[in-house]
Amino acid sequence: MTNPAESLVDLLDLERIEVNIFRGRSPDESLQRVFGGQVAGQALVAAGRTTDGDRPVHSLHAYFLRPGRPGVPIVYDVERVRDGRSFTTRRVTAVQQGRTIFNLTASFHRPEEAGFEHQLPPARVVPGPEELPTVAEEVREHLGGLPEALERMARRQPFDIRYVDRLRWTREEVKDADPRSAVWMRAVGPLGDDPLVHTCALTYASDMTLLDAVRIPVEPLWGPRGFDMASLDHAMWFHRPFRADEWFLYDQESPIATGGRGLARGRIYDRAGDLLVSVVQEGLFRRLGGASSV
Repeated sequence: MTNPAESLVDLLDLERIEVNIFRGRSPDESLQRVFGGQVAGQALVAAGRTTDGDRPVHSLHAYFLRPGRPGVPIVYDVERVRDGRSFTTRRVTAVQQGRTIFNLTASFHRPEEAGFEHQLPPARVVPGPEELPTVAEEVREHLGGLPEALERMARRQPFDIRYVDRLRWTREEVKDADPRSAVWMRAVGPLGDDPLVHTCALTYASDMTLLDAVRIPVEPLWGPRGFDMASLDHAMWFHRPFRADEWFLYDQESPIATGGRGLARGRIYDRAGDLLVSVVQEGLFRRLGGASSV
């Protein structure tokens, strides 16, 4: 069976069908909609493939406009907005079956010598990933085994995810909980040496757990759910080089949830505590049984 990390690299390897047009696969999985991190990662690959490769991406801003359909290819149309002396800007439109489902603007920056540097330290000290169980291990421990559907999902999961605060299973456990979550993550196998692949893989991963921080005070992260959630937008700032197949800490919090929307922000650190990436996302929350369209 193909290693899930290899499958992720393959998923991010878009087919070039014109100078500025690319086609990406969308796995036919039993999901209501295409995973947003997949679309964001593929769009960033398309943007990066139209640059000279000497300018790493330093920021992206994106909107999820419509839910994508699993199993249907997605076409990425890249507009070369600007090629300056230090910065390159690309705008990407993702189209599926003639409808725009996502757009992204990414900025690339030629590395420069820093005149100065500073960084706030991480907000809290947490156990290392080796001291924490995987999600699958926590589920097996709680349920006495892993249901077949979750077993299949775990085998396809391209990232090893370990929750710092462990999973909560009952409303009593989440009562009065702060809207915070932290996870250690890394790809389950090597991703090669292309920096763009690592950036796009981490972009994929950044959408996996970020909205957990919004949900934590309301309902357990696992078990029966009372709310549906969907990503509305996504922004990232890349501060330092990194490898997505090495452990990184994703510290997440939600400063506010109101009006059916929740804001979440995350900071991604390496094991030395160096800040690698900053992330902000707004999500839509609706009680299950209500309208489902975004």
